[in-house]
Amino acid sequence: MTTPSTDPPMRPRKGLHVALWIVQVLLGLFFLMAGVTHGLLPIAWAAQSAPWVHDLPVPLVRFIGIAELAGAVGVVFPALLRIVPVLTPLAATGLMVIMMLAILFHMSRGETRVVGLHITVAAAAVFVAWGRFRKAPIDPR
Repeated sequence: MTTPSTDPPMRPRKGLHVALWIVQVLLGLFFLMAGVTHGLLPIAWAAQSAPWVHDLPVPLVRFIGIAELAGAVGVVFPALLRIVPVLTPLAATGLMVIMMLAILFHMSRGETRVVGLHITVAAAAVFVAWGRFRKAPIDPR
């Protein structure tokens, strides 16, 4: 017969929490800028930094921008405020999906020079999702 452990549950290391917060804030800033560009700026202005917006219907570009803005908010604020913090790894998962779709889109257009950035951002989103789902979840209030 085995006895139940009386050891307290393992707490994640502080370094992991710090790393996750840094990556969450960087993701939030990245997607805030992308979301403003794709979702709020006039299309002519957005095309200066993202020429592909001319090749998609404006409502789709706006939808992408709004999804990026929602992800930027979701990857930081639920964990920061500890109000439904499970939304943070869900937002990170959504941002990873956006990046995977962006990779496919840009590869199909032969725009391989931007794929490295998208892979890096997708990996950062996977790190946040993994960390906040499994290793260092944020407890709600």
